[in-house]
Amino acid sequence: MARLTGKRALVLGGSRGIGAAIVERLTDEGAETTFTYAGSAGAAEALAGKTGASRVQADSADRAAVAEVVAGLGSLDILVVNAGIAVLGDALELDPAEVDRMIDINVRGPYHAAVEAAREMKDGGRIVVIGSVNGDRIPFAGGAAYALTKSAVQGMVRGLARDFGPRGITVNSIQPGPVNTDMNPAEGPMKDMMHSFMAIPRHAEPGEIAGMVAYLVGPEAGIVTGAQHTIDGGFGA
Repeated sequence: MARLTGKRALVLGGSRGIGAAIVERLTDEGAETTFTYAGSAGAAEALAGKTGASRVQADSADRAAVAEVVAGLGSLDILVVNAGIAVLGDALELDPAEVDRMIDINVRGPYHAAVEAAREMKDGGRIVVIGSVNGDRIPFAGGAAYALTKSAVQGMVRGLARDFGPRGITVNSIQPGPVNTDMNPAEGPMKDMMHSFMAIPRHAEPGEIAGMVAYLVGPEAGIVTGAQHTIDGGFGA
């Protein structure tokens, strides 16, 4: 498979989990891929060695750092914003600084990265943001702040799709449910609770999310834009 040969891609937050799977899929399909990482230097080095992708250290909470990375790569064909964190707990007890950092990473980062990329992006480019089904449904206590950020992604995607549509640039989000990563392991303590909401009661694997990314950034998806693509085993059904 080499559908993305000749394409230049950037994955923000690509060293582990879903991000690493996306980097692997894009490089497998021929894209010249760069990814960012924050603190996982060892994982980033290993992934770069495995895939041939380039790695750049950048904190996705730092708007200037993200803009510098995007601008430094020039004209991109593909931007995938995977960087994100989850701050969960009683709204009356959460540290406001942690909530603000989550908003910086989950909302401000994707917005500014998408806008910066679009300045030089080739016509017909692709922008994908990894959101969450919790933007649609939050069936447990303690997720208000996190759900806020993922609902914000939905509005951003719809609006930027309008802004960039005249150039053929598509903007979409992918909304996973539970995914088997170190942040939310398939055998973790929340497994039974999360699976109780699902039609197919299992965690997704990162490669399944990467497969949906591959479709959205590929040649068949040129008319798909402004949409939320849910892959959640029926969590939100």
